[in-house]
Amino acid sequence: MRILLVNPNTTATMTATAADSARRVANAGTEIVAVTSSMGPVSIEGYYDEAFAVPGMLIEIAKGEKEGAEAAIIACFDDTGLDAARALADIPVIGICEAAVAATAFIAQRFTIVTTMERSRLPLEHLVHRYGMSGRCKVRAADIPVLSLEDPASNARERLRAEITLALKEDKAEAIVLGCAGMADLTAELRAEFGVPVVDGVAAAVKQAEALVALGLSTAKQGAYATPVTKPYKGLLEKFAPQELKAS
Repeated sequence: MRILLVNPNTTATMTATAADSARRVANAGTEIVAVTSSMGPVSIEGYYDEAFAVPGMLIEIAKGEKEGAEAAIIACFDDTGLDAARALADIPVIGICEAAVAATAFIAQRFTIVTTMERSRLPLEHLVHRYGMSGRCKVRAADIPVLSLEDPASNARERLRAEITLALKEDKAEAIVLGCAGMADLTAELRAEFGVPVVDGVAAAVKQAEALVALGLSTAKQGAYATPVTKPYKGLLEKFAPQELKAS
């Protein structure tokens, strides 16, 4: 089984962190193909970054599907461009927020997502509502820049731990969801430290992707995720016309 893992930002070290998490939980027969978007922001923090991360991500998903990927994972907790990717691709496309929320719902009645920046909190609350979990899941922001997670000199990890402590105390959270792919390498350490389930969306997405492929399921192409209508795109976006992207 071949699963494509796409980092929609352009920071390769974050791709490596997500890929390591994915490979740790993948079945022996699963190949994780991890790619970094070649265009867009170095990190995704808010709606503006997200919009400009989508084109590069779609290029990688179209390419990965053509090269034999049987499922794709978008390794950003905003589920960046998820609907567009599902419309473009025939293979299942998994967002790590949706995967994490779904997995955690099996093991906890109340849980909290701890993400990075405050500007990301409301978009994640909207996703939680969309996924039908707003009555069970709260969202907190540790107010740390995404890239600071990779800087040993920053206090990002201490602030993350402080926010988890507040979630357990104030939200009465029974489990914690890590709200950024760049936090994936902290999962085991935080489980041991806090004594509660800590869920990494990348790992959850891998297992759900494997399940969909094993079940022989692909993305529905009637209705919302119907293949995009063939039409010209103009200007800088000319190559993103659906027929051009699929053929490239």
